[in-house]
Amino acid sequence: MAYNRYQYGTSPKKLQPEYEPQIKKYPKKSTAKKSTKTKKRVKTKPKAKRKLKPEAKTMLYVAIGFMILLAISYRNSVINEKFAEIKKLKSNLATIQKENEQLEANIESNLNLKTIEQSARESLGMQKLDNSQSVYINLPKQDYIEPAAEEVDIEEDISIWEKIINFITGK
Repeated sequence: MAYNRYQYGTSPKKLQPEYEPQIKKYPKKSTAKKSTKTKKRVKTKPKAKRKLKPEAKTMLYVAIGFMILLAISYRNSVINEKFAEIKKLKSNLATIQKENEQLEANIESNLNLKTIEQSARESLGMQKLDNSQSVYINLPKQDYIEPAAEEVDIEEDISIWEKIINFITGK
């Protein structure tokens, strides 16, 4: 009897379930017509909430996870595009600033007195002023300011008594 404990072969032994699933049997609906006179209202049970199958739940979770990962990757691609655009604009800014500095240095080098004088001689045909070209003007030493036509009276702070005395005396 000791031989019954051993199993020969490669397939495992099938186990019996510990419980028996209960199968609900619904009564069959009768096909006979009921009379119209005696209609009874039958209360209908509210519909139970639909429960998803476990496979459908996992598929739903996988789809939601995929959509989240897709949204994250899309946001990262948009961010990378913006960073590339910023980098391009910064490089353009650097080249423009460098060109601006070179133009400023060129302007400063051309603003010295010798280059201005040389360009005036060459392009405008100008020449330096000689003593022969100087003309002196003699002005008479006369005062060009005219005196005022009216006499201006400046009144000082005078008391009332002095005003009365001046009025009487005619001053």
